[in-house]
Amino acid sequence: MSRIGQQPIELPSAVSLTASGREIKAKGPKGELKLTLRPEIDVTIEDKTVKVTNNRPSRDSNARAFHGMTRALLQNMITGVGQGFERKLEINGVGYTAKLEGQKVVLNLGFSHSVSIDVPTTVDIKVPTQTSIVITGCDKQQVGEIAAKIRKLRPPEPYKGKGIKYDFETIKRKAGKAFGSA
Repeated sequence: MSRIGQQPIELPSAVSLTASGREIKAKGPKGELKLTLRPEIDVTIEDKTVKVTNNRPSRDSNARAFHGMTRALLQNMITGVGQGFERKLEINGVGYTAKLEGQKVVLNLGFSHSVSIDVPTTVDIKVPTQTSIVITGCDKQQVGEIAAKIRKLRPPEPYKGKGIKYDFETIKRKAGKAFGSA
């Protein structure tokens, strides 16, 4: 059995979880998410706790992996509809800017053209300053995917630190070319 899968999940008071067949729906103040369960996994909802169980033999490694993964996905759903997820990006570089135009983020990153990224309706993006982007939403996977897509356009480089980075990320700086007299 999976160690993570064995741990019960506590439901906050603002979140409701309903099961119908192989589909689990979570509803809360931040939104609504659903998850389709695999056949080797069962979920029981009792009062304010959720338990994920594996209905296959313990030697089936795929079933063990799906056990822990399903528990983690359920935990992320419950956290997402209750509190939501957030990613912050910082833009460093002369002339590198971001602005919001409707459901698109337009980035000037030193290319000959500006780059625009379409944002799904389930994710909210704010641009408080020209050099910072805040991505929020209830689906952890979508929030992370949009943040990674934006960061991938111009990842930070180690010499001058120019590029797009996460707010918690530190860039290891390298020394430039050293020339001297021999």
